[in-house]
Amino acid sequence: MSAWVRAAPSEGKVSNKSAFTLAQVEGPDSLHGTAAKVGTVPTDIEQSTGLERLELLGKLEGVEVFDMSPLKAERIGTMANPIVIDSYDDFRYVGCTGSPAGSHEIQWLKPTTETVARCWECGSVYKLNPLAIPGAYPEHH
Repeated sequence: MSAWVRAAPSEGKVSNKSAFTLAQVEGPDSLHGTAAKVGTVPTDIEQSTGLERLELLGKLEGVEVFDMSPLKAERIGTMANPIVIDSYDDFRYVGCTGSPAGSHEIQWLKPTTETVARCWECGSVYKLNPLAIPGAYPEHH
């Protein structure tokens, strides 16, 4: 079997279509690297898979796939009105610096799909908003 052919884990069939542009992405099975030629060192794009490959393809086209901008710290989140954090995983690390931003030293929190996270310095509450499609990346965990 050629190095670029990979068995699709969810369907048990062989897929030889790796995406090389964002327009070619058709789902998780198209986000597998092609591997390097024998005797060479693979590049990031040749060996990347999954969300990492999606992010690299985006960067090659000048598209920011993931929102990397800082959270808006205009208010303190409460249990009734938490600050909502988008995530493609079932958790996300959040650095709280208070409101207004910089009010206290950074406190690292980990809201999950099951629980909110509350800053022990200022009391701000963060809630996760899961964006991933359940079961789309079974090999991720």
